[in-house]
Amino acid sequence: MHKDERDLLDVLKFELNFLEKGGYGRSVRTPWRPQFVFEDSPTCMNYDSKENKAPCSDCVLMQLVPPEGWSEPIPCRHIPFNAEGETLTSLYAHGDQYETEEVVGKWLRETIAKLETERANRQPEVMPKSPQLAESTRGIPLHQNTNPKCANPACPTVFHWLIGGKFFRFSEQHRDPCGGKSSGESKCSGSCVKHFWLCESCCNVFTLAHIEPEGVILKLLRTELPEAAAAAQKMVAG
Repeated sequence: MHKDERDLLDVLKFELNFLEKGGYGRSVRTPWRPQFVFEDSPTCMNYDSKENKAPCSDCVLMQLVPPEGWSEPIPCRHIPFNAEGETLTSLYAHGDQYETEEVVGKWLRETIAKLETERANRQPEVMPKSPQLAESTRGIPLHQNTNPKCANPACPTVFHWLIGGKFFRFSEQHRDPCGGKSSGESKCSGSCVKHFWLCESCCNVFTLAHIEPEGVILKLLRTELPEAAAAAQKMVAG
């Protein structure tokens, strides 16, 4: 399998969005155990994979793992989050779910800010982009580039007809080029139809929606799960 070619900053932003939206709440599929940060997130290369798993050494998060953690069975559990050296391993041993998410969330925000500053300093001639709203993660059109993949920008799954998933079709009016950058690129006359695909793992967690002015964005399904719906109904009744 090819090494993970995702952008680290995109993956961390998506991970923060997933955490803040309650993505690590109790899972309907595995209600008997707590959810593990990174491992139970769609950002994991092996999310929901039961066979043909990629080695953790290929993961984009490995660049955040110190050398002493490279040979561990689950390297991402050894990423240091603060000056005290807290890691997922230590938090799982001595903390609770709330504390773990607080520490990880703080680290994600600080790391994202640091990476954005480093990139802005490396390219001073380019005006830094305003941070993308966590709730406005844009989906990637299926044929935006030569290697079609899942619409989730943080997911590495390459498109294939036989691996399931869910297709989406959206129309856009005049304002965008059809099909992204390609030879003979031209403006849409009338409406431009773009196709998107969420892999089987991601479509169990997300859906896509066209919202102006952002365009096609990912929306977490967590609030639509039976457990969340029951909790919401209880709150209303109370």
